Amino acid sequence: MDCSFGKIDLHIHSTFSDGSLHPAQILEDAVKKGLSAISITDHDTVSGALQALCHGIPETLEFIAGIEISAAYPPPFENSGSLHILGYGIDPEHPELSRMLEKQRSARSGRNPLILEKLNDMGIPADLAAVAAATGKKDIARPHIADFLVKSGYATDIDDAFDRFLGRGKPAYVDKYRIPAEDAIRLIRATGGIAVLAHPMLLSGALFDENPEGLPGKRFESLLDTLVSYGLGGIEAYYPGHTPAQASFLTETAGKRGLLVTGGTDFHGDINPDIEMGTGRGDLAVPYDIYQTLKNALVHG
Repeated sequence: MDCSFGKIDLHIHSTFSDGSLHPAQILEDAVKKGLSAISITDHDTVSGALQALCHGIPETLEFIAGIEISAAYPPPFENSGSLHILGYGIDPEHPELSRMLEKQRSARSGRNPLILEKLNDMGIPADLAAVAAATGKKDIARPHIADFLVKSGYATDIDDAFDRFLGRGKPAYVDKYRIPAEDAIRLIRATGGIAVLAHPMLLSGALFDENPEGLPGKRFESLLDTLVSYGLGGIEAYYPGHTPAQASFLTETAGKRGLLVTGGTDFHGDINPDIEMGTGRGDLAVPYDIYQTLKNALVHG
């Protein structure tokens, strides 16, 4: 694909979820890095996208309001993890979306004290005030608790905190409420947006058939067809964790189903310092025409 119009990054997290950069800093850095278009896709909140719009988008940068919704897998594919659905071109002030996100936030608020209680039981003194003070965050999520554990000397880094304390199956893990995938996709479409399956290769290993090339098999395609029946409009094929073979497979799979292809770095800043905005680990280049195709699909419905 032609990258002559510049690179893009359609998967960026800000301080309004679990990123370390404020939306205004993201806009500034995107311009410095020569990006042509970006989307802020915070977890279960549109506040980052709204803040960017209120701040003002630089003339040299194009912007799409986005979100990343933590959804539950469809019933035939039940899994204890989250199915991440990106929403692009959404109306960030849509009342039904706002109600759903408030339910997600309330569930998260109820989850955090349970996590901290488990840490206390393990001899790690922690409460919401201490986490907020250590991380400078008002809205607390698991990465912030992980950051607190690092700053307090209980973990060497974020990965270590998840590996020993906070990850699924670990001593301080508490599951969370997730909106059904069908409802998440329906809501994104109701706001005028396009729903995209995020980082497919990071889905639960149980969804992948044995394949020496590391490519998804029939069970993945069955999940994808179920999501398409709900109204899924795209697949995130360009991603730091995807090999060239996987990206090609996902692009071809999308084409067979009439789906869009998107891409981004999943940039979080200091939370995941080896990932740079726009380039991932230095070898990712999402071409401008992917943004143009997405924009045209949003305009023409």
